[in-house]
Amino acid sequence: MTETSTFQQAIEVVEALSLDDQIVLLNLLQRRLQQRRRSQILQEVEDVRRDYAEGNVQYGSVADFLSELDA
Repeated sequence: MTETSTFQQAIEVVEALSLDDQIVLLNLLQRRLQQRRRSQILQEVEDVRRDYAEGNVQYGSVADFLSELDA
């Protein structure tokens, strides 16, 4: 007997829902994913601001960047 993955089980459960319930679930998931992405972006912004405040940011041209890679 083959074992069904959790992902496949989730798909089967969703497919068993009515079309209307699938649409509601899809809308809910999209909103939650958007919120998670917003939270992730906010965290990244906070990290960058902290790095900047701590002086962990370097400035330069593309040529400066490439020369640092070669070093």
